[in-house]
Amino acid sequence: MQGNVAVTAERRLSPNEAEALWRSWKTAKDIKARDRLVMSYAPMVRYLASRKARVIPSHYDLDDLISCGLMALMAAVDRFDPVKGATFEQFAWTRVGGAIVDELRRLDWAPRSVRRLERETNEARDAYQLREGRAPSEHELAATLEIPIDDLRTRLSELERADIVSLSAKVHTAESSPAEIGETIEAPLDNGDPETSLLAGERSDILKRAIAQLPEREREVLTLVHVHLIGGAEIGRMYGVSESRVSQILASARERLRLAIDSYDAIYTAA
Repeated sequence: MQGNVAVTAERRLSPNEAEALWRSWKTAKDIKARDRLVMSYAPMVRYLASRKARVIPSHYDLDDLISCGLMALMAAVDRFDPVKGATFEQFAWTRVGGAIVDELRRLDWAPRSVRRLERETNEARDAYQLREGRAPSEHELAATLEIPIDDLRTRLSELERADIVSLSAKVHTAESSPAEIGETIEAPLDNGDPETSLLAGERSDILKRAIAQLPEREREVLTLVHVHLIGGAEIGRMYGVSESRVSQILASARERLRLAIDSYDAIYTAA
């Protein structure tokens, strides 16, 4: 398609009108017919993406989901077959919705089981707050979920590890336009203190050595997630393991790094 597909307020097409446009494109390669078909259903893409955006973590970018959905819509134009019985709208709805869900899974390293627990926990917390007018304590939340307190703490720990926020995520500031999270993080002030600068450099060296000493698989997974920003599902396919296993490997790597830093900090504090 030439140019970008804009999301416009095109009049909703009837099934017969949509099929007529599709046939003009399919048989006569009428680009204007194809463009009108895509632009007529572009609002549907925004609707599906926005509906997903209400229930996904804030670091997902709505525009990226819309772009993914538009690509699926254009592909649907080429793959539609009225002989199979569905209208173009039904076919496009299924293709676009599936593409958006696939994109979310690709971007999310956490296994679906963790996301299911996250939804369940948030729903229980919201229900308690609506009923009691305040947020629940750990024991109250565990009782609402009907699970032991130790199981709740394990679950919350897993959810915390799964909460990765991109530094490129948009946040609203006092300025008129949104900024990226990375732009709002101030550089630490050491007031020119040589000792502070030296300790920061030593700490960085400790972390680098700890990363270099990680088992090969843990080091690779850590790099894929935090450097290349590859999701857990895709990493699992690369290594032939489950998403849960990828989550375990990543958690193990982070724990090793935490212990290395804690050991260094303990030595410095004792000194």
